[in-house]
Order: sequence, then structure tokens, then C-alpha cells
Amino acid sequence: MFACLSCLISQAQDTVKTNLPLIWDLRACLDYAKQNNIQLNSLKLNEKSSEQNLLLAKAAVLPDLYGSANQAFNHVQNTGINTSGSYGLSSSWTLYNGGYLRTAIKQQDLAVQSANLSVLEQENSLTLEITQAYLNILLDKESIIYSQDLVATSTAQLQQAQQRFKAGSIARRDVVQFEAQLANDQYTLTSSTNAQRQDLLTLKQLLQLPHETSMDIAKPDTVMTEVVIPSLEQVRQYALQNRPEVKNSELSLQSARLGLDKAKAGYKPTLTAGGSIGTSYADNDAYSASIGQFGDNFNQQLGLTLSIPVFTKRTNKTNTNLAKINIDQAKLTLRNTQTVLSQAVEQAYINALNAQSQYKAAAEQYQYIREVYRISNEELRLGAANIYEFYQQRNSYVQALQLYIQAKYNAALSVSIYDFYSGIPVKL
Repeated sequence: MFACLSCLISQAQDTVKTNLPLIWDLRACLDYAKQNNIQLNSLKLNEKSSEQNLLLAKAAVLPDLYGSANQAFNHVQNTGINTSGSYGLSSSWTLYNGGYLRTAIKQQDLAVQSANLSVLEQENSLTLEITQAYLNILLDKESIIYSQDLVATSTAQLQQAQQRFKAGSIARRDVVQFEAQLANDQYTLTSSTNAQRQDLLTLKQLLQLPHETSMDIAKPDTVMTEVVIPSLEQVRQYALQNRPEVKNSELSLQSARLGLDKAKAGYKPTLTAGGSIGTSYADNDAYSASIGQFGDNFNQQLGLTLSIPVFTKRTNKTNTNLAKINIDQAKLTLRNTQTVLSQAVEQAYINALNAQSQYKAAAEQYQYIREVYRISNEELRLGAANIYEFYQQRNSYVQALQLYIQAKYNAALSVSIYDFYSGIPVKL
């Protein structure tokens, strides 16, 4: 049985691994995380627990019913064994308790809504983290491509320099300069490759994939960088009205106010209806006599119980004061949530504007420097360029290219984050 169970588990795991894609796009990453993230699923279980508490609160307004049975055997030396028993049903129903039970139902309903909003909060946070990790990998991939181009160019230039050195047209130190540049480019390529490996690991950790899973990401045809940015006030108002963290804080305030109603219910009387039926017998002689006692001792009871709080040793007053404090605390939490969100939206707006401006400037700078570098390459090939001036142009080109690539993906990320606050799903 153990072997069969192990085999089934192994097959199930292999099936899961087989179903995982080798190439992931951003949508696949987000969908997988929403289904399999441990923190997210834990919050979903909390939501289910809240739903059960709501059902329990609703059932509290219904009457209960309990059955009881007691059977005893008593041995006396002279009379032998005496038997006795009692059996019954009892029920109670709270008719009035100051609205406590109805208020508890409303409070538990808010708890269910709050748990659902907590899931949405975690989804939003996870979405931004995965998007950032995804864009970091795209940046690494592009860095690897241009690093490979630089290595290929440096290799060709070194070969040309070695030929010219053999012909006696350049000095040995010029060849060494080309060798040093090739080594530097190879180091840059290695660093870019290691960065991609590390960022892929970060993405796998966010997705919580098994460590042995191989994955890579799909490169989109284009990366959105130059888009129209909505006004700050428009996005801020939308975020304050629709973001789950604000709604959650609002629900906490409503729940705190219901808590005050529950505390005040402690000052009011409680009216409970109760009833029971039962029978009993005691016999030390004959079984038939015991059966007859069941009918003779059959009893029924109905009654009302009124409980009026007169002196509760300050319990109700303390509960009321604590409930008022909870309301004040919930108001502060709501105000703080709105303030933090408003500041985050404004910061995202500034980041998006700055990132777009930097991208435009970097793209223009890269265009001009690339042309200068192309001319310098041609002059070097013809032997008309000074090697030191060439490397100055080359370093400027590499720096401009790095700034351009970083600015492109920084703009894409900044715009995506700002759009996300306005309710637009993340896309590249």
C-alpha cells in the first residue's frame, strides 16, 4: 500500500511538472501566482473561515435542541441491583437581547467582505512584484544581447589589430588595448548572464515554483513606454474610491461601530424562551414496572426567562468605552490608509513622468552617439582613427546604450504601476 501511495504521489507531482510551461509570458505568471501562491491561498482560507463564522452567527438566532439520557445501576447487598434512568429533550430560544445577535451577524458579514478584500490586496502586491521581476529579466536579456554584440565586435577588432601588428602598422601596446577591451566585454557578458539567472530565480520564488523547474520568459514584441498618462487627480480619486486597502479600512470602521452597538446591548435585558420534556424511572423488582413509570413520570415544561443587568461590575461600561476607542482607532487607520495611498499615487505619477522624460532623452542621446560610434568604427577599420579617441567614443556608446535600455524598462514599469492605480490591468 505504501509503495502504491508513493507511486501515485510521484505521478501527481510529475503531472504538475509536465503541465507547467517552459516559456512564460506575464499573464501566465500572474495567473499561476493567483492560483498557487501560498500567502494568497492562506488568505483565501481565512475568507472561508469568515464565511463559517457568518453562518454560525446566523444560526445563533435559532432555537437549540439538546437530548439527555442517564442510566444508573446501584447494587445493594440485601436488595440486589436497583436500576434508574432519566431521559429528556430541552430547547431554548433567545427572543430578545438588545439586538446583540443581529449586530453580530452584520459584523461577521463585514468580516467576510474584509477577508475578500485582503485577498485582493495580496493579489495587487503580488502583481507588482511579479511585473517588476519580469521586466528585470527582459532588461537582462537585452543587456546580454548587446554584450554579445560588443564581444563579437571586440573579437573582430582584435583580429584586425593582430593582422596590422604583424604587418608592422601598429604597436604591440595597441594590440594589448584590444585584448583588454575584449576581456572587459566578456566580463560584462558574464555579469549580464548571472544577473538574468538571479532574476529568474527571484521570479521562480515569487511564483513558488519547485526549485527543479526550468523556466524562461517570453519577450513581447514591444514594450509600452510612451503612453498618455492620466491626470493625477483622476487616478487619485479612483484609487481612493476603489482600492481594496481603502475599502478594507472602511469596513473596519463599520465593524468597530457595530462593536459599539454590541457593547451597548449589554445594558439591555435578555428574554429567553425555554422548554423541555422528559421522563424517568426507578426499579428494583420488575422490568414491566419500569416501563409503566415512563408514562407516569413523563413531564413537560415551558417557560420564559428575563435577565436584567443591574450591576455588572463595570463590565458593560468598560466594553462600551473600549468600543469607542476602537472606533477612534479605526478612523485613524482609515485616514492613514488614505494618506499613504494618496502619496503612493502621487509618487507613481512623478515616477511615470520622470521615467518617460528620461527615456526620451536617453533614446535621443543613444541615437546620436550610436552614429558617432559607427563612424569611429569605420575610421578604425580604415586605419584613420586614433585608438584612444576610438575607445572614448566606444565607452560613450556603451554608456548611452546601457542608459537607454534601463530607461526603457524603467519607463515601462513606472507607467504600468501608475496605470495599475487607475484600475488598468498590468500589461507590457
